Amino acid sequence: MRAHQIMTKPVITVRPDVTIADAANLMLRRHISGLPVVDASGKLVGIVSEGDFIRRSEIGTERRRGALLRFILGAGKSASDFVHEHGCKVSEIMTPSPVTVTEDAHLADIVDIMEKRNVKRLPVLRNDKIVGIVTRANLLQAVASMARHIPDPTADDDHIRNRIINALEKVEWGPIGLNVIVRDGIVHLSGVITDERSREAAIVAAENVDGVRKVHDHLCWVETMSGMYLNSPEDEGMARAG
Repeated sequence: MRAHQIMTKPVITVRPDVTIADAANLMLRRHISGLPVVDASGKLVGIVSEGDFIRRSEIGTERRRGALLRFILGAGKSASDFVHEHGCKVSEIMTPSPVTVTEDAHLADIVDIMEKRNVKRLPVLRNDKIVGIVTRANLLQAVASMARHIPDPTADDDHIRNRIINALEKVEWGPIGLNVIVRDGIVHLSGVITDERSREAAIVAAENVDGVRKVHDHLCWVETMSGMYLNSPEDEGMARAG
């Protein structure tokens, strides 16, 4: 999927000379957490978000730095903090030159940028003009929509079993001596794992196969150095219950 397939549009924007109070009220009214800032020509010049309202003189949350740290950072940093904490216009608190993406950006690239740049939203540009915005909420909606897939007409027990085996044989953490039994969409996984994290991964891999209704875990954990082993939590629970 690409940015244009999940982005929010049209985008609610503000001008740089809008007051802080007006911008905050706009965000509250429209239930949004960030606003792209555009100039008179519509060019993106910044972005203002909830985080920009955290350190503000109105609520007494200005930064309190010790004398040594103020000396190390220099007077320029203190001056910048003062503007951000006392400024009256959006231009004085916004993040200038925000990170952006184009309409054809892949979702994988968008997520990489969000993680690396520690941002929650990315304006989407076309010829330097903003045409949309991708937020974490958009990604969540994409996950939810993709989860509502159309049932696979070939999802009978034999197909399910083969697909699970194929999926787990391709990965380095797949169970050793894997055995898969499927009856009416109910899957029983057995085999040996040497890392507990492989248990959850194997179950997730099975759950992702169309037609699977439930997965029973019979994977046995083995400590390779000592040979010590533990049955699956499900099997241990059944043994205690019996």
